[in-house]
Amino acid sequence: MRDELLQVRWLLGGALTLISALSVGYAEIDAGLLLGVIVAGVLLTLAQPELPGRIPRWAHRLVFPAVAAVLAGDLWLRGEVLPALVRLDLLLLLYRGVTYRKKRDDLQLIVLGLFLVVVAGVLTVSPLFAVHILVFTAGALALLLAVTLSPEEGTERDKDPVASIKDQVTSIEGRGASGGGGGVPGWAREVRWGRLLRRWRAATDWRVVALGGGLFAGLVALSALLFLAMPRFQWENSLWLYRFMSRSAKTGFSDTIRLGDVTDIQQDNAVAVNVDVPDRSRIAGAPYWRMLVLDDYRDGTFRLSPELLRSAFGRERSEAGARGGGRRETGAPAYWTFYLEAGVSRYLPLLGPFGRLQFREPQHFRLSGALGVVALRDEPVTMTAYRVEDMTNSPTMVDTGFAGRLRERARNPRAAMLALELEEADRATLERIDREIVAGTENLSAGEFAQRAGAWLARRHAYSLKPRIPAGTGDPLVRWMTGEGGGHCELFAGSLVLLARAAGWPARLVTGFHGGTWNAYSNNYTLRNSDAHAWCELYDAEQEAWVRADPTPGAVVVAEEGREATAWAGRTDRSWTARFDSLRVFWYRRIVSFDHRAQQDALDAVKAATRDSGEWLRAAWVDMGVRFDAWLRAPWNGRRASVWLGVAFALAGGLWAGWRFRFSIAEAMPGTRRRDPVRAAAGRWLARVRAQAEGGVPEAAAVIADLQRLRYGARETWPEPMEVFHHARRASRRRRGEAATPR
Repeated sequence: MRDELLQVRWLLGGALTLISALSVGYAEIDAGLLLGVIVAGVLLTLAQPELPGRIPRWAHRLVFPAVAAVLAGDLWLRGEVLPALVRLDLLLLLYRGVTYRKKRDDLQLIVLGLFLVVVAGVLTVSPLFAVHILVFTAGALALLLAVTLSPEEGTERDKDPVASIKDQVTSIEGRGASGGGGGVPGWAREVRWGRLLRRWRAATDWRVVALGGGLFAGLVALSALLFLAMPRFQWENSLWLYRFMSRSAKTGFSDTIRLGDVTDIQQDNAVAVNVDVPDRSRIAGAPYWRMLVLDDYRDGTFRLSPELLRSAFGRERSEAGARGGGRRETGAPAYWTFYLEAGVSRYLPLLGPFGRLQFREPQHFRLSGALGVVALRDEPVTMTAYRVEDMTNSPTMVDTGFAGRLRERARNPRAAMLALELEEADRATLERIDREIVAGTENLSAGEFAQRAGAWLARRHAYSLKPRIPAGTGDPLVRWMTGEGGGHCELFAGSLVLLARAAGWPARLVTGFHGGTWNAYSNNYTLRNSDAHAWCELYDAEQEAWVRADPTPGAVVVAEEGREATAWAGRTDRSWTARFDSLRVFWYRRIVSFDHRAQQDALDAVKAATRDSGEWLRAAWVDMGVRFDAWLRAPWNGRRASVWLGVAFALAGGLWAGWRFRFSIAEAMPGTRRRDPVRAAAGRWLARVRAQAEGGVPEAAAVIADLQRLRYGARETWPEPMEVFHHARRASRRRRGEAATPR
């Protein structure tokens, strides 16, 4: 029975090690190699439990300095605190998972695993994590039960001298085979998991299992209800953990876009944004989710110029929301809820101008109403949710202020987004292409020029994710325009920007997402990294607005107001991937709740009650101190002193009598079982002798079993009590004598 309990502990410890280590996958921390070593090591030691006994003792002594050296090297080379701590925890978990453990070691294993689970829970919002933490909780409870039921090393086997001698022989053989290792315990030499499983099935009371499972399920259900009722907070803004977590962007949507960056994004099919729309009909056309406007171009790279950053963006705010300046439509307000995944960008996807943007908690951000762009200070390290009210989905963006700046700065073409930092030969090439596009037609609008330029580009270049830019001197975009190879969206949009500026129209590049799919299970729009796109905007002075132009083949070059294509809106996803994505959206909707006014009121009520209770306790304590001080300052006389001395003596006497006769009082109370003096004496001697037996006294170890029989066993199994107490007294005296005898 003892060996089987130890085998169960070994199995549960290995399983809990694997469960804990696999939680690192949610945190996106670079620990794949270490995770593979843990899985392989734990599975190998579960298959052959005698292997840890072959490890020499000197290897165990090197574990701590080796782990410390790895931690120091990790911090020095990578400079990331949280990932280094996680990898340190994995190393410690590996050592605890593949070596023999005592009870305290099993408790350490649970704590190490709990740290990984907590880190994964803070850094992820994956719905699969809910299942993972339930499995970890069940495994930890099972291991704690096994640790509680199994005996300490050297307690049960002391009852059986034969088994004790067998363990000693096994340990000696193990040390000899391992060359100085810790030895292989007896339970590890006789492990047969199939036989153990059959024994477990035969000894299991399924009624107890059903009751325990029901209690666990009830606890999970109650916890889920409490979780849904709890107010939501944006933990990443308040927990110190995020300050030590650094991640690189997946998409490349930043202030600088080189030719090919957006194409690299399109190679990834991961979810970037989920959008809850007020009504699907509001996205009847091809949606363009704008994120960033770039106006400066040099040598194949578009940038956000410092001048546009100063003029278009307001000062940085630290608020929970902001007004965007958009016009409210008639009727009830329309709310759009965005769930932006981590690593996408610090720029928020939007369709266009909006009435108001609301975060869950105050954020550091800058807003540009003219560009329709919101930029956070830092790139979020976890999913970021925000709600947008009365957002406009239009192919044009009114910007009356730019018209004034255009007239005032006519002598400064760079400020009017007309700059061409190109060589004379490239300028001449663009002017030649513009003459071919215009073909003698005068007074073209910005939209008409964009359509002709897009058609010219489509006749000479096909769409390709693997373009080839001809070698040579000069600007790469100009070389590509004059060549014949295919191109991606950045090449088409960038070429239109250069052609428009050379023809006299202000133009800028816009990056974001185009299209998306409608998830039929969660009823929301899903944008993936593969939907990343780049297009451009031309300024039409007559409309005093920026007109969207997309020269990429297959897209509508210039869409009219209210007459956009509906091809993208009809993309409904009913695949298994959409099913899994719907679980993610369901999780987000439960975690991120903007309609939590009642929850906030309840939280405020709890805070108010706590504050009022604290103030009442403080006032009561102060009042009590004032009264006591007044009592002490009152004049004393003989009568008052005698009364209080009598009270003090009576109180002290009552406490002494209660403690002295506590057992007699308990026995005299009705409904209580009378105390057996033999069992009571056996309990006292058992507590005394057990401590001495751990010191190695043979007489004390031998009498423990008889004392336990007197303390807990039936009367018919009792040995002679006086003889047992005599042996216990003799063992105790010999212990004291040995301690006093000089050596």
